[in-house]
Amino acid sequence: MQTTEVEAWVDAYVHAWRTASPKDIKALFAPAAEYHEWPYVTDWIGRAEIVEGWLSRQKWQEGGWEFEWSILMINGDTAAIKGTGVYKELGTFLNLWTVTFDKRGKCLMFRMWNNEI
Repeated sequence: MQTTEVEAWVDAYVHAWRTASPKDIKALFAPAAEYHEWPYVTDWIGRAEIVEGWLSRQKWQEGGWEFEWSILMINGDTAAIKGTGVYKELGTFLNLWTVTFDKRGKCLMFRMWNNEI
């Protein structure tokens, strides 16, 4: 993966989080993708389960939110991304993502560590 490809994917991720459009969410992930999040017990396996999981979290966006991010590194097909999400209703969360991509630029494996501050 190149920096521009990872940047485009993260921009699309943030867009999909805002729109909550199943089409936008599906476009990010390979059919057999996995989505894991800690410290929460979140293990969504397959694109359909990922879409369902995302849509179940729409309440999180009440009151608005902002997200700032940067790429920490890219190693072959995997990128590490640092982000800070500020939700007016939930608080501030520091995120660390590792995202592994397939040859088409779709996410195969998404791992996120959330730390509320």
